[in-house]
Amino acid sequence: MEFKKVAEKRRSVRSFKDKDIPKKDIKEIIEIGHMAPSAGNRQARDFIVIKDEKKKKGLAKSAYGQSFIAEVPWVIVVCANEERSAERYGDRGRKLYSIQDATAAVQNMLLAVVDKGYGTVWVGAFEEEKVTEQLDIPEGVRPVALLPIGYPAEDPGMPSKMNAEELTHRGGW
Repeated sequence: MEFKKVAEKRRSVRSFKDKDIPKKDIKEIIEIGHMAPSAGNRQARDFIVIKDEKKKKGLAKSAYGQSFIAEVPWVIVVCANEERSAERYGDRGRKLYSIQDATAAVQNMLLAVVDKGYGTVWVGAFEEEKVTEQLDIPEGVRPVALLPIGYPAEDPGMPSKMNAEELTHRGGW
């Protein structure tokens, strides 16, 4: 698919069909996420792949009851590895660069999901401490996004967007 078409087609999908996705596609989506840039090539992001029904239900509960998280075949939890970035960049790496590394990977993954004909939504509304505990995430690593991946049940339609020109400032604010 042409890149611009993939970007235009990306939507936040919260309703999914009861249909599985091949593991190889999930692996490729993660590989594409890992191709994202990272500060100093520290690659300060990690991916947790969830297929287990009980764990998906736990994630849904920790995400303020967003039940669709438990209804997809796969959930990828994208984590910022604060310590990996801090080794080179100290506190700025821990607090900023690791988050940027993880979220750059998320954007690549969102587009890869669309390119493969699947749907997802970037879930950032969750209780971080509960997710950390549920998935036994080590200290110095932070979950920053849940990506439930499945076949969209319906086309969510085009959300309203501000005109990019309204958001563009030249030479200063």
